[in-house]
Amino acid sequence: MKKTILKARYAVISFIVLIALWQLLYTVSDFNEALFPSPFKALRALIELAADGTLFRHIGTSLYRFAAGYCSAVVSAVLLGLVLGWFSKAFRFVDPIVQLLRPISPTAWMPFIVLWFGIGDVPAIVIIFIAGFFPVLLTTVAAVANIDPIYLKVSRSFGIRQPQLMWKVIFPAAFPQIASGIHLALGTSWIFLVAGEMVGAQSGVGYLIIDARNDLRTDILLADIVVIGLIGLILDTLLKMAEKRILRAWGGAA
Repeated sequence: MKKTILKARYAVISFIVLIALWQLLYTVSDFNEALFPSPFKALRALIELAADGTLFRHIGTSLYRFAAGYCSAVVSAVLLGLVLGWFSKAFRFVDPIVQLLRPISPTAWMPFIVLWFGIGDVPAIVIIFIAGFFPVLLTTVAAVANIDPIYLKVSRSFGIRQPQLMWKVIFPAAFPQIASGIHLALGTSWIFLVAGEMVGAQSGVGYLIIDARNDLRTDILLADIVVIGLIGLILDTLLKMAEKRILRAWGGAA
């Protein structure tokens, strides 16, 4: 409890310093307020968006897309990664294809995705899926390959075979390393959600940036950027809490 309170204090201090620096830059800069709004003007814009429900509507849409794309990416990547990690010879054939596709930015596929699926939820979900899939897949394969052989020897001694071996031994033993890939995928998926909504959607926090730019409302633009960052921080915190609970349940470090 004390550790949580201490972290909250550090977070509050960090935000106060950030806002102070923002206000200082606004004060000393030569930019017109229409080009570089003050924190207080961005706050007024945020209140304006929240008052008429626009902000919450866009946030809800984005979170739905993110949940659909990210969760499907994590589940499919973990399942496939467990199989390919166990059957290492099969992964030797798959790895060159993965290494070819992995460096390609998800937004590079956007023209095809929009042509195939149109504008709406699906393009953003597909972009999020691509962004989250490869980090989790490769981390899971590596995690399975790095499992201490003693776990497998003890399991065989007790007569544990597949599929029980996979779910009762391999997955729990590999989870701490898999969790790091899941964590990495969270950040990349949230980043590319915004990018996907800026191109292939008519709603969401990413679209709100484009809409504010077109209306020359930089105060709304900055307010939306702050909201995007805060949501990312909240998602990251919730994921850390879930990881700690799972590790405690499996006897890992808290």
